[in-house]
Amino acid sequence: MLRLLASGCARGPGPGVGARPVAGLCHPGLRQSRQASDAPRNQPPSPELVARSVGVCSMMRLPVQTSPEGLDAAFIGVPLDTGTSNRPGARFGPRRIREESVMLRTVNPSTGALPFQSLMVADLGDVNVNLYNLQDSCRRIQEAYEKIVAAGCIPLTLGGDHTITYPILQAMAKKHGPVGLLHVDAHTDTADEALGEKLYHGAPFRRCVDEGLLDCKRVAQIGIRGYSTTLDPYRYNRSQGFRVVLAEDCWMKSLVPLMAEVRQQMGGKPIYISFDIDALDPAYAPGTGTPEIAGLTPSQALEIIRGCQGLNVVGCDLVEVSPPYDLSGNTALLAANLLFEMLCALPKVTTV
Repeated sequence: MLRLLASGCARGPGPGVGARPVAGLCHPGLRQSRQASDAPRNQPPSPELVARSVGVCSMMRLPVQTSPEGLDAAFIGVPLDTGTSNRPGARFGPRRIREESVMLRTVNPSTGALPFQSLMVADLGDVNVNLYNLQDSCRRIQEAYEKIVAAGCIPLTLGGDHTITYPILQAMAKKHGPVGLLHVDAHTDTADEALGEKLYHGAPFRRCVDEGLLDCKRVAQIGIRGYSTTLDPYRYNRSQGFRVVLAEDCWMKSLVPLMAEVRQQMGGKPIYISFDIDALDPAYAPGTGTPEIAGLTPSQALEIIRGCQGLNVVGCDLVEVSPPYDLSGNTALLAANLLFEMLCALPKVTTV
């Protein structure tokens, strides 16, 4: 039976120092009812009260649960890089992103978002992937996410290579039907196959189209760039109805106007956000498997995610962080910040 694996239980530091106990933490057999609007919610401990080096390594030092019951949103790791085509190491991404997330805080003054006053959030640990079998890993991921979304919990995923988005979208479509997609990446990830294989990190959205998982008129791909083997590498995507926004069309400008158009394109139906860290220029995010020069900036990444506020976001992922290629940790730190921004953009998050 598939289980979400948590490395340990992130316990609060006790009364008066921030974290509140939550029924059912680290006890798979106990079910937790969804919190009433005025009930206490999980809060990351304040660095003013608990040193950043203290505690179990969970996302934002949130409590770790093994069940999505009672949660509005959750961080989940998928430590898989069996589908990579160049530099490996994304299997270590979730752990390093969690490490760097100690720098995050609970409120977003730039957007006015108060996620932890609005939602019940926890860390669900990692999906127990099979590093020796990509097909089996995808099955395990799909089954895990079916349980998460069935519980009414919005998943925010720490990858892992981009293969993982395919089984996640299988689970999403099972509940929501074909979803819209905001895909931020250097690559379209719509190749048909490589070395005779149709399942790898360059093909997840081709497989999604094949299975009818996407509402193709509501797909936007932003940050696309790089050299190719053909002069028209985006023909397939545009023939499906995708909007493809090249990185060079984003150079030296704010993306706020673009996101106004994307919001209109997406409408009020369910949308999934998939953010590959290599969308950013490798000057900012060198720790990734297939870097491409002349990418987006961190400020543009913030504009993209903040531009999703008000959309019906049903899930998000941040993929392709490969810590061995950035020993400074800055790529993972950037990823942790973008995941927090995604949390702040979810429906039902109060803004002031």
